[in-house]
Amino acid sequence: MTAADPTRESTAAEALAATGVTLRDAGPDDDVAGVKPRWVALPESTEEIAAVLRVASAHGLAVVPVGGGTKLHWGRPPERCDLLIDTCCLNEVLEHASGDLVVRVQAGVTMGTLAQTLARGGQELALDVPDPDATVGGTLATAIAGPRRLRYGTARDLLIGATIVLADGTVAKSGGKVVKNVAGYDLGKLFTGSYGTLGVIAEATFRLHPLPADRRWVTATYPISREYVDEHGERRFVNDFPVDPLQVIGPVATSAAEPSAIEIDWPEVLFGPFTVAVLVEGSAAEDRARAVQELLSAHGAQAGVSTGPPPWWGRPPGEEILLEVRVPPGEIGTAMAEIGSAATADIRARGSAATAVLHVALPADVAPERAERFVTDMRDGVEAVGGRVFVVTAPEEIARRVDRWGRVGALGLMRRVKERFDPERVMAPGRFVGGI
Repeated sequence: MTAADPTRESTAAEALAATGVTLRDAGPDDDVAGVKPRWVALPESTEEIAAVLRVASAHGLAVVPVGGGTKLHWGRPPERCDLLIDTCCLNEVLEHASGDLVVRVQAGVTMGTLAQTLARGGQELALDVPDPDATVGGTLATAIAGPRRLRYGTARDLLIGATIVLADGTVAKSGGKVVKNVAGYDLGKLFTGSYGTLGVIAEATFRLHPLPADRRWVTATYPISREYVDEHGERRFVNDFPVDPLQVIGPVATSAAEPSAIEIDWPEVLFGPFTVAVLVEGSAAEDRARAVQELLSAHGAQAGVSTGPPPWWGRPPGEEILLEVRVPPGEIGTAMAEIGSAATADIRARGSAATAVLHVALPADVAPERAERFVTDMRDGVEAVGGRVFVVTAPEEIARRVDRWGRVGALGLMRRVKERFDPERVMAPGRFVGGI
């Protein structure tokens, strides 16, 4: 449906109003990657989400789910967007079975609220989401995972059940106490990372962990450049990693210290040093941290131990132009070398050293042609070792120049899944990989 068809718009508005769900006109803060919807629906239950989606399907409305809105600028702009389904009113912790280390929550609960609720029972959901205002639904839809993915896994690993509303209004459940399932699919895992293109996550059930008794962070900084004197007697620098990142990270990752996270911060990709930070948790954290300190100091750095994280811990290096680089764990040094060799501007990188997932931020004022060249050059090198480069978010002019997702081997399967769950392309059309 388009705004140029006032009769159909009026009919759709009447049908939405007839559901009894709160409805408002969209405002300037409701844009989805630059695309403005017509309305915002605020359902208060799974049944109300289903009612809204039945109307949207019947009237050809394109729908985008939204939680806290903290990641609406991520991913591709939808081909069209008539209606936002805002889950802010689905904000209850429905069940906390502390003895079973399980929690069931509605999708609109913020991660900060959930953390506070669980902490009162001495437990946590170990996802380390950087923004406490992000919702459970949004965290799952974008598959966010923080530094402790090394020990606890990602959102997909910690999710053990979900209630989903499909594009036609069908309510489906998987995991836990299943009422209606979709044969052959683990819905929770399938919907995690789907950017709202398959349906709306209404509820989620997670596996929890006890809060650690103690925590220690160990940090050390290493050079990536080497100074030399050229044939004219002038001082020069070469970006050749005199300390191999893998040689630093490998012994720590496999040590008896059992780290929960190993992160890298590289604030100045052009010749700047990189910092490795390691988190150890639980019993004897102090002693285990000292063992890590010795391992990090073996490469010539002065390693320190603290009871709090470094200020950059768990935060993306930027927001306006952000890339995600994934390589096999043994190729973290290759990924950093490719980032460094492609860099021609003030670029920052940060991420998980042990699981080899790095985020790279370009300056907001970078020229579009320079950004395009950087992505292309880096992608060529990273894909050669089995990795991927994904453009998380970028201004429109840059986004038009680059392939956001790069090579995707499972694209055919993903398109068949989209056809199975949303044949009429109601849910966030075009927002995901391959225009799904």
